[in-house]
Amino acid sequence: MAFPTAVNSQITDAVTQANVKVLADAPAVAMGNLYQAIAQSLSLAAQNATSAQQQANALAEAVTTRCVVLLTGEAK
Repeated sequence: MAFPTAVNSQITDAVTQANVKVLADAPAVAMGNLYQAIAQSLSLAAQNATSAQQQANALAEAVTTRCVVLLTGEAK
């Protein structure tokens, strides 16, 4: 129970309990935010890897096409 004041003790107790709940929830909220940030970073890394692979495949296709053109003697 809170210290005696001019305010009703039930009100001060309710405010104190609300403050305690906020403080008690803080670690769980922080871990939730951390997990979300990590998940977003990992998904972005996977997306970047996929994009890099697609670009490498397009480059390999262009090189193969150029080599075939040179081998067949159709290059100008």
